[in-house]
Amino acid sequence: MFHENLARLRRLRQMTQEELAERVGVSRQALAKWEAGETTPDIEKSRVIAEVFGVSLDDLVNYEPDEAFGLAVPPKGRHLFGVVTVGDKGQIVIPARARKQFSIRPGDELVVLGDEAQGLALLRADDFMAMAEAIRKSIADGERG
Repeated sequence: MFHENLARLRRLRQMTQEELAERVGVSRQALAKWEAGETTPDIEKSRVIAEVFGVSLDDLVNYEPDEAFGLAVPPKGRHLFGVVTVGDKGQIVIPARARKQFSIRPGDELVVLGDEAQGLALLRADDFMAMAEAIRKSIADGERG
């Protein structure tokens, strides 16, 4: 997967092999061999490549694009977990990979937020309440000062 992700990210960013090789500190030939899958870079060069593209090292090495979307490695901290279907009563099943990534367990409470222009968001209820309390406190402190 590494060599495919490397080539896909480089093309997506419209970089030449020469440009990327210069940023990583290697020859264009070395980069070409990495993209062809003939060799692989050491961990330090791999880390630099991940930084150049703003992706995690793990995703650079292991990411397998969803066949339905065919998208490149997502930016660091961003995820595409796939498509869910809304049931008759509005219920959805959060994909297992998403539940694992965000440590969502049965019985957890989530807050659903909506923005007509940007869509829906799910937040942990306790995190949302802590944020709301911090905002309330900040406003109260501002009114006193």
